[in-house]
Amino acid sequence: MTQTSTQKNLSQLHAYDIMVTGSTGFIGSRLLKKLVALGYTVTALSRKKIPDEKNIRYVQADVLNSDELAKSLEGIRVAYYLLHSMEGDKRYWKEFADRERRQAQNFLKAATAAGVERIIYLGGLVNDSLELSKHMQSRKEVGDILASGDIPVTQLRASLIIGAGGGSYAMLRYLVERLRVMITPRWVKSQAQPIAVDDVIEYLAQSLEKQETVGRTFDIGGPEKLSYEEMMRQYAAYLNKNIFVMNIPFLTPRLSSYWVDLITPVPASLARPLIDSLRHDSTVKDDSITKIIPLRLRPVREAIDIATKEIRANPPEGGPEGRTRFQTNHKLLIGCLFALAVIGTTYYYLDDRKEVYRWTWLAASTIWYGAIGFAILFVFNKTRLGYLIAGILSWVTLAFWMFDNYYVAFHTAVIATRPDFVMTVRNFVGVGVAALSVASSHNVFHKIRMVQHQGRPV
Repeated sequence: MTQTSTQKNLSQLHAYDIMVTGSTGFIGSRLLKKLVALGYTVTALSRKKIPDEKNIRYVQADVLNSDELAKSLEGIRVAYYLLHSMEGDKRYWKEFADRERRQAQNFLKAATAAGVERIIYLGGLVNDSLELSKHMQSRKEVGDILASGDIPVTQLRASLIIGAGGGSYAMLRYLVERLRVMITPRWVKSQAQPIAVDDVIEYLAQSLEKQETVGRTFDIGGPEKLSYEEMMRQYAAYLNKNIFVMNIPFLTPRLSSYWVDLITPVPASLARPLIDSLRHDSTVKDDSITKIIPLRLRPVREAIDIATKEIRANPPEGGPEGRTRFQTNHKLLIGCLFALAVIGTTYYYLDDRKEVYRWTWLAASTIWYGAIGFAILFVFNKTRLGYLIAGILSWVTLAFWMFDNYYVAFHTAVIATRPDFVMTVRNFVGVGVAALSVASSHNVFHKIRMVQHQGRPV
């Protein structure tokens, strides 16, 4: 009898009696493929209606709906609990802990009524002696709720997970790829034990077969203990790139999440809990899982290499119309910013007004050109921060040149002495370019999330 057949007979008594919740997520979708490859037939829970695939039966249910959940759990013996509720807008994010609590309570109640014999839960690696972040406290509380019933629960508590499509990897990659100089908070010094997503999937899959894991909690992590800053430096070395990291102690997790939101495609609602989880060390205290399930754990450099090659080999694509409009507006914005800079120089060889050489004008010009430089740098790297700076700069420039031509309508100069005819034409040309810059920056700022994917530039 083959190994696959033996495994199937050991842990699967009936077809589709193994359920994977969160089946379309970062971990759940990978676990589905792994279990099917091992010869299992799997029930996949999703809030969306998804057609069945070979050896995968999709059931549609919302975990907060008790009737839908009870029906979906009929005939299930083993359930993987991989549900999270971190994403959404600011108001939605604030309520995620309550949603996760209610989801876990509903699931335990429905699973008990359905006769589920075992739950396998993937949580976060926490230090119970410390005051935990809201995110990590919720991960721990979910595990405690699931374990409070009569169903044996296997808990795997993971440190940072590195894999294509994961938030931690996306945040790491975009920060390193886009910035050579990084202003970082203290949390980048916290120690973690990053683990490759394939190793996490292997632990989850093999826990199904190992009776020694039933009803126990295990810490899982990779072979290296290092800080997030060291991870960034490892990824920079992977890219043959040098980075400079400067720590600023007053940057809070909230401010850090907004910065990540503006620099990377990772929204603040997802960055915030990821950053919260890095406030304290998250290293393995008990490695007993390595004796029950011995694996060759991948080091960080190898995990980064696998994730990067995977995202490059299978780049997700948006709609062609959206991509075309985005690229057109993106290029138009860069052209407009350069044009604004060129038009601005004419104040120093076209104008004969002495005011432009006063220190106030020179200081304002220096700030203005500096803002254009920063905008071009961040726009070139396709960051929302670049589009935001470009938009604000364009509005200010538009207003300035319109006020410089104020006299055309009201016969009164308000910024400096009245410009001559050539200067007036220059100002109107500048107004047109600034207006184009405003429109294109607004367009790309709001479209960037629709055409950009975690781990892949547009």
